[in-house]
Amino acid sequence: MPNFKAWISAARLRTLPLSVSGIIVGSSLAMNHLFWQSSIFWLAILTTIGFQVLSNFANDYGDGIKGADDNREGEQRMVSSGLISPKQMKTGILITAIFSMISAIVLIYYAFGAEDFLHSLLFFMLGIASVIAALKYTIGENAYGYSGLGDGFVFLFFGLLSVLGSYYLLDHQMVLDLLLPASTIGFLSMAVLNLNNMRDIENDAKNNKNTLVVSLGSSKAKIYHYVLICLAVLLTLLYSIINDHSIRQLIYVIAFIPLMINLVTVYKNKEPKLLDSELKKVALSTFLFAVLFGIGQIF
Repeated sequence: MPNFKAWISAARLRTLPLSVSGIIVGSSLAMNHLFWQSSIFWLAILTTIGFQVLSNFANDYGDGIKGADDNREGEQRMVSSGLISPKQMKTGILITAIFSMISAIVLIYYAFGAEDFLHSLLFFMLGIASVIAALKYTIGENAYGYSGLGDGFVFLFFGLLSVLGSYYLLDHQMVLDLLLPASTIGFLSMAVLNLNNMRDIENDAKNNKNTLVVSLGSSKAKIYHYVLICLAVLLTLLYSIINDHSIRQLIYVIAFIPLMINLVTVYKNKEPKLLDSELKKVALSTFLFAVLFGIGQIF
């Protein structure tokens, strides 16, 4: 059996702060509107982490059996390196999927109780959709990560579903202007994926992994990256203007500083493999933004 360290590496802990950023933003918005229940917040965090680890395991397995990770840059993958066998990873995927769905069911129960069947059914189906999306990113002949659709799914699940879903679990209503901060998290998450795909462009092209970056080429992928970051910044500022936020609530702009530095780094970059450190920078900047945005909403 693979050792504990191999499973921790496969879980890719550095991706977890980004995955919970939307939950922090959505929950802080609900708290600002005087709707809060700590058990729902922590269950949402736990469920999201479960789905993220499931996605990471599935990505490791899918790319590993297809040979897409054989010469990749960045962190070593467990299936391609042989530290975890495909069969063992499939078992890990199954266990993580079951854990995530149990956590999701408990979360739904705490949010809607036993009486609100329609809302419970809706969020249960969203949980099933999250599992399917995690698996189909790299697994199977029609894996959407191999056909340039990963960006759209990241925007949907990391941005819209994460922020709006967590808000709805607490408030039980939808507020239209929350699409702005939800889109901010979505665009920043897409920027992280874009950096990942820019770093791996040569290896992905060789293995027929037709990410959006492979389709666009490096030069256009850089422009796409600038657009994602700039849209994220502008939409959050627009949300603050619409809601007449005080200056102290704009504390989140601190998180935009490393994002601006990232734009300069990407502009100057000529070696894709050197972008690996930028993934962490943008992911942690997104998490910092979520925390500071939340502080501004609550205090």
